[in-house]
Amino acid sequence: MFSSLPFNYLFMLVMMSGTLFSISSSHWLGIWAGLEINLIGFLPMLVYQKSISESESAVKYFIIQALGSGLLMFGSLIMCSGSFTWDVCDSSHVWSILGFIAMMSGLCTKMGLFPFHYWFPGVMAGLPWLSCLLLTTWQKVAPLFLVVNLFDLNQSYWLIMFLCLASMGSSVTGGIGGMNQTQIRALLAYSSIGHLGWIMFSVIHGEWVMKVYFSMYVLISICMFLGLWHSDSGIMKNLDNLKDFSFTQLGVMILFLSLGGLPPLLGFISKWLVVMVSTSNSYLLFLLVLIIGSLMSLFYYLSLFFSMILSYLKKQDLVKLHKSHNIMVPGIIIINMLGGVLILLSNSLNLIYALVIFY
Repeated sequence: MFSSLPFNYLFMLVMMSGTLFSISSSHWLGIWAGLEINLIGFLPMLVYQKSISESESAVKYFIIQALGSGLLMFGSLIMCSGSFTWDVCDSSHVWSILGFIAMMSGLCTKMGLFPFHYWFPGVMAGLPWLSCLLLTTWQKVAPLFLVVNLFDLNQSYWLIMFLCLASMGSSVTGGIGGMNQTQIRALLAYSSIGHLGWIMFSVIHGEWVMKVYFSMYVLISICMFLGLWHSDSGIMKNLDNLKDFSFTQLGVMILFLSLGGLPPLLGFISKWLVVMVSTSNSYLLFLLVLIIGSLMSLFYYLSLFFSMILSYLKKQDLVKLHKSHNIMVPGIIIINMLGGVLILLSNSLNLIYALVIFY
């Protein structure tokens, strides 16, 4: 168990300290140092069971993070050679644009954004549930907020197109890649890639939109991975092994549907917010591709849900579902049903506001 190893708390403290140090630094050297401290704290937590799959995932993760750090430093050196200063400034010079794109590529490599997503499913497939939770949530905080800061400093046309194409490709990749997966971890990895595309697309429209989307994604992910960790049985490892079906696993499936963005669950609110904000701009084509990718993700979540339900009804094990109560599942259902309540409240407030303006 993760909690039975006391030194993991020290490594988690180092990992969180590195992230906070990185996002609070005012110099690129401090940002790079914070990212490396975060990596040093996170790597030992990947191999606490000392299995071959975990060691392989840790080595892959280390190589990719080193590549991302190299691109980050390379981009900062390009900008320094063009402006003769380490300060990041808004400039239309070709070296400044190339430096911004190189630094953005390094941060996208660390997050697993398209077209640098190739490592994410392979790394996540060999990790335990709690390491997967940290990989999909906390490890994205520092690169994501650094991307927001870069975008605030230089909102050039090429940078906006880079983010739009990367977000569009991530959504489509997350949708197509998850359809042929039978392992839950790999499926969740492709889902994380798709959600990261939505998060990066929301960066263009405002930092507050990104924070709301990312907060909802983290909330759903925490509940889902804790539920998977609690019910770590054969059904949650491979889709071809549909054996037991309990009330906890039903709650996890509801979280899957919420993560896919099925209304009126909580995961629909974040996507609905991005759609409402982006319809007022000239990015409708990119938004359409994002929605198509999200629909593909929702398709394999619904397929998984129906497979589990039909497998359960085939066995007609109603007594087992009734007896396997868990205090976490009602909380999961209540949290996700808050999405429908928020939609109704928002629509009611919009209607009242329109009536007030009209009269």
